[in-house]
Amino acid sequence: MEFRRLGASGLKVPVLSFGAGTFAGKGPLFGAWGNTDADEARRLLDICLEAGLNLFDTADVYSDGASEEVLGEAIRGRRDKVLISTKTALPMGEGPNDAGSSRARLVKATEDALRRLGTDYIDLLQLHAFDAGTPVEEVLATLDALVRAGKVRYVGVSNFAGWQLTKSLAAAERHGWPRYVAHQVYYSLVGRDYEWDLMPLAQDQGVGALVWSPLGWGRLTGKIRRGAPVPAGSRLNETADFGPPVPEERLYRVVDALDEIAAETGRTVPQIALNWLIARPTVASVIIGARNEAQLRDNLGAVGWHLTAEQMAKLDAASRVTPPYPHFPYHRQEGFARLNPPMV
Repeated sequence: MEFRRLGASGLKVPVLSFGAGTFAGKGPLFGAWGNTDADEARRLLDICLEAGLNLFDTADVYSDGASEEVLGEAIRGRRDKVLISTKTALPMGEGPNDAGSSRARLVKATEDALRRLGTDYIDLLQLHAFDAGTPVEEVLATLDALVRAGKVRYVGVSNFAGWQLTKSLAAAERHGWPRYVAHQVYYSLVGRDYEWDLMPLAQDQGVGALVWSPLGWGRLTGKIRRGAPVPAGSRLNETADFGPPVPEERLYRVVDALDEIAAETGRTVPQIALNWLIARPTVASVIIGARNEAQLRDNLGAVGWHLTAEQMAKLDAASRVTPPYPHFPYHRQEGFARLNPPMV
């Protein structure tokens, strides 16, 4: 397992990490993801650790905290062998202070997460969404206090817009507070919006990408094919409306390219899609999920080998879309390209 520094920090993380959204699944979304119990979770963690994967990601909102509880059970007795990432900010109740990133909410959310996880520190605490109602100075000062208290070691964000992340980084720099070193983002062969603004920002500011839903919300599992219905066992039957939309023709174009490369390499479609992501700029770790041992072992097979330049180019071409303004129409002009070369 390859390890990379997380952004501009000294923390080294594996290029594949494990998402615990499938743990203790409850409700229409997380119930469809999976309902792994503590015994099953321990077995999955055993397999991850044997493969060198030691970063496990969860969130308080995953099954109303039950994911954190199951993960806490699974890591019991081996806390020193794992890195734990969790997230907060999304609503956990109907009360006025049950959502967001206010000082009151962040302190309570951190204490609740520590209790559910059965630990006295969180390796990486990420804000699950930007809170426009709370000054960034209040957010960052609170995170600084949590770091100083030893309850949190590194801080990051998830699903921020470029201006939101930039404003926060500038405030942290100005006051000497901890800077965000991670940005948990949606990125896949059928969802490349991250590349237009957030990737250049991440490279410039030293923010490592932790990629969620790297298989395009379950579309790049190898089970989706042109002209065929979605298989009965696919979670897309129940959760497609919760995730980012993908035009069908773009999806099938990418799947066709993945199938061709799978035939050339003997690798599975998910392994190829994950391997492409691992090679992309600013990506520190790709978060994989698995409802069972077979899925996990297949995903772990995405490391230890490399796609050729020709295969990468084929996937780039199949997944390419016209960039949004202001990147279009200037991206095709020679003068603009000289000033802003593409990231590879």
